[in-house]
Amino acid sequence: MAKTQIKCLFTDIGGVLLNNGWDRRKRAQAVEKFKLDAEETNERHHLTFDTYEEGKITLDEYLDRVVFYKKRSFSRKTFKEYMFNLSAPYPEMIDLMKSLKKKYGFHIAVVSNEGRELNDHRIKQFGLNSFVDFFISSSFVHIRKPDADIFKLALDIAQVQPEDVLFIDDREMFVQVAEKQGIRGLWHKDYESTKKILASYGFK
Repeated sequence: MAKTQIKCLFTDIGGVLLNNGWDRRKRAQAVEKFKLDAEETNERHHLTFDTYEEGKITLDEYLDRVVFYKKRSFSRKTFKEYMFNLSAPYPEMIDLMKSLKKKYGFHIAVVSNEGRELNDHRIKQFGLNSFVDFFISSSFVHIRKPDADIFKLALDIAQVQPEDVLFIDDREMFVQVAEKQGIRGLWHKDYESTKKILASYGFK
């Protein structure tokens, strides 16, 4: 497949460029550190987190519902700083995206499910805006994967046809939803396998 057939890469953030900022494992760490009730915290999280990722409530409102619905021995500032500090980059994936973009000149668009404040922090902290051209984040556009509309919107924003795009995500279902829209998909499992698949498209 000729490299000229791919004009734009769509990529997730969490699980591809960075770790997942607030996943089950990290919530479990927070529950232990701050001595929260695990069952209650997880239930409240699942009832409201989609609303936060869709940009319909703020991080403070999310925390009001999940953590600060009762008096705590720690401050909101302390808890938020802890959340932000959980994020970490995958330097090899970031370097790969930067080098391929420089070499081949395609656009890169992020299509991700992230709450606004966490997303803003992660973009700035790890310099994602230095090589990503468009951020179609769920909290910006009020649509979450696996809603197919987020991919349709990303195509409109990037001004490309589905066949011009390769989408990279660590969630197989999200890749499959993108493929239903005519976008080529790459299920990201690790750096080496993704690098090999990109090479098969001509990106070496």
